[in-house]
Amino acid sequence: MAILFQNAWILTMDDEFRAIRNGWLLVEGRDIVDLGEGEFFGDCDERIDCRGGILIPGFVNTHCHASMIPFRTMGDDCKDRLRRFLFPLENEAMTPQLVYLGAKYGIAESMLAGTTTFVDMYYFEDEVARACLQTGMRGYLGETIIGQPTCDYPEPYGGFELAEQMLEKYKDNDLVHPILAPHGTTTCDEACLRRAHELAVKYDTLMTLHVSEMDYEMKHFADMGTTPLQWMDKIGTVDKHLLAAHCIHVSEEDARIMGERGASVAHCIASNTKAGKGVAPVKALLKDGVPVGLGTDGPSSGNTLNLFDQMRLFANFHKNENRDRSLFPARDIVALATRGGAKALGAENVFGQLKPGMRADIVLISLEEANMFPVYNPYSALVYCANTSNVRLVMTSGVIRVRDGKLVHTDLYALREQLRREMKPFLAAAERYTDII
Repeated sequence: MAILFQNAWILTMDDEFRAIRNGWLLVEGRDIVDLGEGEFFGDCDERIDCRGGILIPGFVNTHCHASMIPFRTMGDDCKDRLRRFLFPLENEAMTPQLVYLGAKYGIAESMLAGTTTFVDMYYFEDEVARACLQTGMRGYLGETIIGQPTCDYPEPYGGFELAEQMLEKYKDNDLVHPILAPHGTTTCDEACLRRAHELAVKYDTLMTLHVSEMDYEMKHFADMGTTPLQWMDKIGTVDKHLLAAHCIHVSEEDARIMGERGASVAHCIASNTKAGKGVAPVKALLKDGVPVGLGTDGPSSGNTLNLFDQMRLFANFHKNENRDRSLFPARDIVALATRGGAKALGAENVFGQLKPGMRADIVLISLEEANMFPVYNPYSALVYCANTSNVRLVMTSGVIRVRDGKLVHTDLYALREQLRREMKPFLAAAERYTDII
């Protein structure tokens, strides 16, 4: 089926950052086949009038725990909540069906916000894969591997068994990309990280984990005379397969090592600053050639699953941190949310740009709402003005998933009610933490 987008302001995010003011773009099957300026004279099965709206590649969320929807607004102001109630409540109340419905709801929220690809780390991750296949979301999915019993495996590091099953099951899938997801540098030992990295190399996929995020993590490695990243490098787990999440406290030497080894970073500005953890040195990372993408973190940590929030907070915090209004022009920030994310995943030649041969992961941003007038600079409008209400259409792999701002294949309100019913045992278990959440 051939679908034509016409009368669009196309931001290609290609090497030249071409912006086509009165453009058209043609999709056939799952890919973009052509684009141009002015009138299109060829044949197509459907014509979509973009009414002058902005056409961009789909957003790429490089770090998420989508199934944590039931935790949203719990203990937002609680110190050390990971160990005080998140881990215990997950082990007590998280089930395969709750993970599936939470993922499906999180994917729906993400798609309505223009996200077409996300990286996810959680438990029962095969249920997240099921949700991706049903909704058409592209997911880089990793079963959490951690040195303690979990809700889906009674023994420490049991996640390896589940991860290897996914690596085989989805190794040739276009939407579901299985990855390795050891939890973090202090929750996994050296043997775990080495084994995870060996599997990432074997299957030529990503290994993602939380790195240089926590104060106690930094102290732990400082007492050893090193940093989390330099320790990982010493044991041979820093290379092109590594997608390090957070990296708030990386040093100049850490950044240099990552740049030389080809590792990438998932930058989660909303969750990091909400928790008072600090602002990652993205300027230094990019200077050393480290690919950086934006991540929302989970709906418990960052609360929303949209990259509009991340782009705006990125601009505000980094300009303020560096005392430089001109730092990170809006165009560069949009690039981080699209092509930058794809590059961090090693998929820059698959999605993240609007040009022939790329997957048709496309988002149409309307300019007809009150907050989008006037628009002189489309990149500035996306970073400083736009929000999820402006997302009119979302396409993944050539299939329209959101049209006129509404999900095409998912009844959001029916899904919400289904999730609400499934959450009842979870909420009952949470009652014993009411004094801290």
